[in-house]
Amino acid sequence: MKLGVKKMVTMAILAALSIVLMVLIKFPIIPAAPYLIYEPADVPILIGAFLFGPLAGLAVTVVVSGIQAMAFSADGWVGFVMHVMATGTFVTTAGLIYRKCHSRKGAIAALAAGTLAMAAVMVPVNLIIQPRFYHMSYDFVKGMILPVIIPFNLIKAGLNSIITMIVYKSISRVVHKA
Repeated sequence: MKLGVKKMVTMAILAALSIVLMVLIKFPIIPAAPYLIYEPADVPILIGAFLFGPLAGLAVTVVVSGIQAMAFSADGWVGFVMHVMATGTFVTTAGLIYRKCHSRKGAIAALAAGTLAMAAVMVPVNLIIQPRFYHMSYDFVKGMILPVIIPFNLIKAGLNSIITMIVYKSISRVVHKA
């Protein structure tokens, strides 16, 4: 990944926008698990992956996750790991597919695949991390997989995908003109 000044500045702006969205817009979407919060912070990260490729999206994910873990989260490094796993899977998958098929249909396929990949990856991540670090029994977490964890990740990634589809072209034009 070659980092020119324009690319680096754009990635930094996207990371900052992601943090602002995470702070300003957040709400629970599954009443059974009010601690699972939706926030649109993945939208700027997805835009970065679409503009500059999957490694750029992953790099922005790590930066945003680090800032979130240090400044805004009570979960610390555990939240950092979970966020990198979830969003990293989402944007890397979407970025890889969109890079190969750079069209509207490619974007839809990329976002759908990223959404499914995130939901799939978060099953074992939750089964490993929640019992060890959030003091929940393995059976309790296992019982939450179908009714809570999978739907939450599908809804969160799905909403972020829809928002990305709506705003990407406009933002892409601005970035390419600058």
